[in-house]
Amino acid sequence: MGRLEQKVAVITGGNSGIGAYAAELFAKEGAKVVISARRAEQLKAVADKIKAAGGEALAVPCDISDKEQCKEVINKAVEAFGTIDILVNNAGVVDAGIEAIEKVSDQTIDTLIDINTKGTLYMTREASGIMVKKKAGSIVNVSSVAGYTGGGGVAYVASKAALIGMTKNIAMRCAAANVRCNALCPGSVATPMAAGMKKENLDPDMMGAMAKHADLSLPVCTPEEVANAILFLASDEASAITGQIIVIDHGADL
Repeated sequence: MGRLEQKVAVITGGNSGIGAYAAELFAKEGAKVVISARRAEQLKAVADKIKAAGGEALAVPCDISDKEQCKEVINKAVEAFGTIDILVNNAGVVDAGIEAIEKVSDQTIDTLIDINTKGTLYMTREASGIMVKKKAGSIVNVSSVAGYTGGGGVAYVASKAALIGMTKNIAMRCAAANVRCNALCPGSVATPMAAGMKKENLDPDMMGAMAKHADLSLPVCTPEEVANAILFLASDEASAITGQIIVIDHGADL
């Protein structure tokens, strides 16, 4: 306990799955937590649960593909708690059909890039300025093993691979200011978003190609496992770690 004592953490996608588990875990470790997501009712429920357990939490509804809404999250975090020490870029969406390059639609491309890539850039641009100015901070980007290995729908892979390059760039730029940036690349995770994917909608050609390069018999990750890894990277225990890309998948993609 107390690994994030008095830290202020902004967590996107904090209404369910990995984001909700991370928010609750951060609060237990002493952080003041600001959570954002599009679904306001679910977001408030997570914040209320944290408060009921004795933690501090602020829920700010936000669609991260809207740069003005991203600014509002950061502004409200600073208004409420004075600063930002940690940013967890967890919000993201997956393509329902895991579409291969010859089949991917314009809508899928636009949606995934707007949210997964541009949204993460918008949030980080707003928060990193505060961190660099005070010469302290940790940014954790939740990418995906798809962005690391290429196994997934092409637009999703592109959107998550961009986070890997972004992580290295930000780490390089901010190292001298004592601001760290790392990325986690989870494999399959047992979350509501993953559970909502229907087998009949999945591109059989892409699924067949992916099956040749991964051991699908190994366990999927739990949100708790990913949240624990996020906590470590966000904490001072990882003070010497920056610019690193860490796969968390039980070895399925080795």
